[in-house]
Amino acid sequence: MSALADNRVMYPGSITDIAGLAVGHATESGRPTGCSVVLCEVGATCGVDVRGAAPGTRETDLLRPDNLVEQVHAVLLAGGSAFGLDAAAGVMRWLEERGCGYAVGPAVGAGPTAAPVRVPIVPAAVLFDLWLGDPHIRPGADSGYAACVAARADPPEQGNVGAGAGATVGKLFGIERAMKGGIGTASLRIGAVTVGALVAVNAIGDVVDPTTGRVLAGARTADGLSPLDSVAAILRGELPARALAGMATTIGVVATDAALTKAQANKLATMAHDGLARCIRPVHTMTDGDTLFALATGGSGRSGEMTVLGVMAAEVTALAVLNALRAATGLRAPALPAARDLAPI
Repeated sequence: MSALADNRVMYPGSITDIAGLAVGHATESGRPTGCSVVLCEVGATCGVDVRGAAPGTRETDLLRPDNLVEQVHAVLLAGGSAFGLDAAAGVMRWLEERGCGYAVGPAVGAGPTAAPVRVPIVPAAVLFDLWLGDPHIRPGADSGYAACVAARADPPEQGNVGAGAGATVGKLFGIERAMKGGIGTASLRIGAVTVGALVAVNAIGDVVDPTTGRVLAGARTADGLSPLDSVAAILRGELPARALAGMATTIGVVATDAALTKAQANKLATMAHDGLARCIRPVHTMTDGDTLFALATGGSGRSGEMTVLGVMAAEVTALAVLNALRAATGLRAPALPAARDLAPI
């Protein structure tokens, strides 16, 4: 499907088109923030690529190909900056209750017939949304647990939910000229293999439709009526505002039903970042903590060709970003219009 000028046009599919995955959101009521979980209870091979210079992450070292654990049981995306990493404890608790996790052997003195202790492996990444409302309201362990309870294999809600609830874009020229971001998903299938993505878009840069070159959402002009095009403005010599460290970040999960090694999963995460670069300008900045995880379930029974999978991963990541912006709705306080509220340029 080709992209259209209408900001409301959405791309089909979701990350839950991959059998064995479920997505759940928990959105806080006190201010715009929340968390989103991708569950893979039976385990999936996982890799990661952290590109932004201000990341907030958990368990990423574990995903290096030379480290022991081969599979994870969930991936968490959360708002709340580093505080939001606490939500992973709730995901672990939910998984432990269901006997999911890496078996580490029975406890000492528990007896020869005791069930092994299982440690759920839950990598996570967070984005910065603390400037919206009361910063003391942020996702915690209960939020992570609630996201698991809400998880379904159906297509998840998109826009102002979960990790996308407090997401914003276009902050290069000051927060007062920013626009609403969100969370989006999409999927592609070639032959027997499916690749999907779930992305929470909280970039400091603008979001551009790569097929038309139009700015869908980003820093607004001084009158607030239309997107500015931040890169063009910088190249004209307009200086951006002083940015707060870590005030942005786009985080997400790309997943496939192909069978991959940890090294291949890490490479897939790297290739998926090309999708961010296609539609976020600028991207991977000093104040973004851009992080993408890659999951491989092996459910298709196919090993997959890495070049093809990489092309699919980059494309589906870009589509998920566009869906996030098209599904987002504006906020009144503070005034943050969404893509649907302004004409693209």
